[in-house]
Amino acid sequence: MATQGQVITCRAAVAWEANKPLVIEEVQVAPPQAGEVRVKILFTALCHTDAYTWSGKDPEGLFPCILGHEAAGIVESVGEGVTEVQPGDHVIPCYQAECRECKFCKSGKTNLCGKVRAATGVGVMMNDRKSRFSINGKPIYHFMGTSTFSQYTVVHDVSVAKIDPKAPLEKVCLLGCGVPTGLGAVWNTAKVEAGSIVAIFGLGTVGLAVAEGAKAASASRIIGIDIDSNKFDRAKDFGVTEFVNPKDHDKPIQQVLVDLTDGGVDYSFECIGNVSVMRAALECCHKGWGTSVIVGVAASGQEISTRPFQLVTGRVWKGTAFGGFKSRSQVPMLVDKYMKKEIKVDEYITHNLTLPEMNKAFDLLHEGSCLRCVLDMQV
Repeated sequence: MATQGQVITCRAAVAWEANKPLVIEEVQVAPPQAGEVRVKILFTALCHTDAYTWSGKDPEGLFPCILGHEAAGIVESVGEGVTEVQPGDHVIPCYQAECRECKFCKSGKTNLCGKVRAATGVGVMMNDRKSRFSINGKPIYHFMGTSTFSQYTVVHDVSVAKIDPKAPLEKVCLLGCGVPTGLGAVWNTAKVEAGSIVAIFGLGTVGLAVAEGAKAASASRIIGIDIDSNKFDRAKDFGVTEFVNPKDHDKPIQQVLVDLTDGGVDYSFECIGNVSVMRAALECCHKGWGTSVIVGVAASGQEISTRPFQLVTGRVWKGTAFGGFKSRSQVPMLVDKYMKKEIKVDEYITHNLTLPEMNKAFDLLHEGSCLRCVLDMQV
């Protein structure tokens, strides 16, 4: 492309400081260095993790930065040594890298990758520990190694998944975070078996994806727990079979669920990021074998607690990141599943806006009626 090797000036939504409205700015995006890929972002969605960092509660949050991590686009150019993608490829940036060479990748036990984390955790690129974004010479930090709230971004080659060019990017952008996190929590982390009783705390995008995964796994009962009863109707479409609103009960929610399920559920999933709900999710599990998976990200400094006897008597407490999926290897497979209509994606998209409407999109994210808002980045 004509822009190869050149600095690109484009628009991006910049978070100058915590909790202040994002500002649409002209930013300069440097060419990719060795092992890097510059991507033209066509569509990005908002996720609660973006809002969490923007709020100032994230200990790794750095300002000014360009947020965004759930997106899809087209490779504009690649740096030296990049072989797995080339200009014109359709891709999904992946905040969870996969280098296939580090101790984590080689272990066969995790989808975590250690190769670029030291750089992405502090908002820079691995090569020179600098940012590829600037405004009039002032560096702007990267976010989660993706920074998709920019019309062009630079990512590490280990953080980008090449996908079927026939897949609609305005839909499959969701496969960069929330939907795989929920599906994978069920399929990879918990490995829910047919006939299981499942409880899901929090019926946002991730919780609904857990429900969809549990339905695909042939769970016998899928109990949705949320303090917003308006979410219950929509949740039925994703596989939830019954609903409990903790506000309707005097007893602790874990006791309500134990009573409802003859001793507790087989699997529970906390999809909120609230440590007291995490405790309830563990304690509603069946003695002897119940497993609870922490999916939600709690605020920094928060700690979980329960009585050790809960674990001594056979319950298991687990966590999951990106649903245990290996990003570069398995995101393309999820796109293929979507193309074959084996998983939902469109149904999570409740709003469509454009880049200049970014702050409106953040407002929508905090309303119960919004699951995913997809932004057209090139309008």
